[in-house]
Amino acid sequence: MSKQENNKSHQWRFFRSGGFDQVLIENVDDLRHLGELDQKLWSVLACPTSGLEFDTRTLQLLDSDGDGSIRAPEVIAAADWLCAVLKTPEVLFHAGDGLLLEAIAGEHSEGARLLATARKVLAYMGKPEADSIEVADFAEPSRLFAPGHANGDGIVPAEFAANAAQAALIGLIIEHFGAAEDRSGQPGVDLDKVSAFFAAVQDAVAWHDQAAASPDTVLPLGEGTADAAAVFDAVRAKIEDFFTRCRLAAFDGRAADALNPADEAYAELSPQALATDAEGVAALPLAQVRADRALPLADGLNPAWQARIVALRDTVVKPILGERSELSHAEWQDIAARFDAYRAWLAARPATPVAALDAGQLRELLAGTAQAELAALIERDLAAETAAAQVDALERLVRYKRDFVTLLRNFVTLSDFYGAGDKAIFQAGTLYLDQRSCELCLRVPDMARHAALAPLSGTYLVYCECVRQGEAPMNIVAAMTGGDADEMMVPGRNGVFYDRLGRDWHASVVQVVEAPISVRQAFWSPYKRIARMIGDQIQKFAASRDKAVEDKAAARVADAGAKAEAPAPAAAPAFDIAKFAGIFAAIGLALGALGTALAAVVTGFLSLPAWQMPLVVVGIVLLISGPSMLLAWLKLRQRNLGPLLDANGWAVNTRARINIPFGGALTGVAKLPAGASRTMADPYAEKETPWGTWLFLLAVVITALVLWRQGVYDSFFTQPEAEAPVAEESAAAPAGEAPAAPPAEGE
Repeated sequence: MSKQENNKSHQWRFFRSGGFDQVLIENVDDLRHLGELDQKLWSVLACPTSGLEFDTRTLQLLDSDGDGSIRAPEVIAAADWLCAVLKTPEVLFHAGDGLLLEAIAGEHSEGARLLATARKVLAYMGKPEADSIEVADFAEPSRLFAPGHANGDGIVPAEFAANAAQAALIGLIIEHFGAAEDRSGQPGVDLDKVSAFFAAVQDAVAWHDQAAASPDTVLPLGEGTADAAAVFDAVRAKIEDFFTRCRLAAFDGRAADALNPADEAYAELSPQALATDAEGVAALPLAQVRADRALPLADGLNPAWQARIVALRDTVVKPILGERSELSHAEWQDIAARFDAYRAWLAARPATPVAALDAGQLRELLAGTAQAELAALIERDLAAETAAAQVDALERLVRYKRDFVTLLRNFVTLSDFYGAGDKAIFQAGTLYLDQRSCELCLRVPDMARHAALAPLSGTYLVYCECVRQGEAPMNIVAAMTGGDADEMMVPGRNGVFYDRLGRDWHASVVQVVEAPISVRQAFWSPYKRIARMIGDQIQKFAASRDKAVEDKAAARVADAGAKAEAPAPAAAPAFDIAKFAGIFAAIGLALGALGTALAAVVTGFLSLPAWQMPLVVVGIVLLISGPSMLLAWLKLRQRNLGPLLDANGWAVNTRARINIPFGGALTGVAKLPAGASRTMADPYAEKETPWGTWLFLLAVVITALVLWRQGVYDSFFTQPEAEAPVAEESAAAPAGEAPAAPPAEGE
């Protein structure tokens, strides 16, 4: 059957939410045909495995390639597998943590193995008669995988060893090369550690063989060479000093007196309480310096060094040269050469921890079959991989039963987000800030990357740093889709964030991405901007005037001293009344112009019919607020969830709109509960002053006077006169005044 025919065989159902069509996943048939659904109709094509309010272990099991992202093919493969191994896949749509054993398809080959594994796991957990298995049954791997049984991970603890010698060898490897954790939770070794251990043993044995090949040269004192070398090194520098002094005395007889301690050196020591370990005594030569003198090994030695020279005699000189009372320079050089060969061999020691083990023990390990037996034990454990894989598959099945449909409702469709029930898996909690509760809050693993892409959502965003004692800090972003942003301050505005577990976090605003929040806010924004501008200008004017007053006062104080010493100033010029009259005239003209303009506006408004006056007021308001409201309305219709999720690593496949009604549901604004009562008596309210009323009445009076001067009220108080007949007009003319003659024709 072709793919097109398969698509026609299943009738998909869709619902409209968020401005786009979303498929309904509500029964087993939908699950069986999930792979046939055109992926262009999926809401999401990929999501991360971390940073979600979802079981991390389930996401890891879904992530078959381990790349940290869940993609559509992995979701389809999981759906097909569930429908194959479950006899009644309907249980996936039932709430609850447990999976009934009877729901597993025992007639299916893999289902039969899963069913047998489930009974074995229940037996390990001490409930062999149980008819269901839960996620909690996999919480303790040590109970599922006993250290004395093969579990297929290729790691064998000491408890899995065949005998005590093999267990001791496993402990020796762990001691020197560290442990790998077995599925039982016990420390063990794998094939890599065993191979590394025996390779190190081989290198150590080869190193020991070098000494065995030339024992007289490398180990002049056999097993005691190491201890003798320590005694030799303790006095080597001091003996070299002594022989060098004696050779200098042989070179020049005058040097002997200078190379022996001077009288002043003993004079400095005489007042002190001397001991053999005194620093001043130890600094003296080892013995009296004479030309080509041999080193005495018993008498005539510096007391601070006598015990160490005697140890050298008994430990080094006597075993190599025999009994000696003194040591010549040539004999000393022979002994030093022997220890130099030992030291070179010691420097070639392999840099492995097993090189310090006894050479006989190392040779025994190589000569026997310990390595082969331990490798065979590991191979036996690896042969049980099938059983271990079945335990993992069973855990996957139980977790999918609990979580898979929830994932579909946040992946194939976004019904959890647009529904009125559970929150979506990407919603981290609720932020309370500025008398609002923001439900659309997301974790932000990378603040810079998220802030670069998220503004494309067209949503007002608030980034917060959340801290809680005993928890690692986290960053969130909250979408504000209700109220206004007049009181938002960055940085430093504080709020409280409640995560999905109900724990409270201290939230501090660190960044804001501005965008329209509501049409209502857009209506008032022009007036608020004008008021803010006027307030800023008033503050600037007041500040400048205050500064001017301070500067003028300072200048007057500074000039006071200078004027006291200066000659008497010339007489002040007479008051020029004409100058001030001109100033007042200019002020009057300005007020008159303003009054004329105001009168013209008021006159024009009052001359309109009554029904047009409200329309003019509405038109003025729309002229001011209309553009801002229209722009906000257009932007609010374009708000999109996609960029918010894409910035966190999702691959949203559609334009998931956050329209005005849905945005209002995502942000709650503070309001009194239904049925609440309140009193308006505020004991700390600001006292009302009559100045506002008096200023308003003064403005009304001034306006009325200006209108009267402009003759606006004449039409209300004067009656129009009737036109008199022409005869009456002639009669009313003065008697001595003749009527004007008609003009001549030539004129």
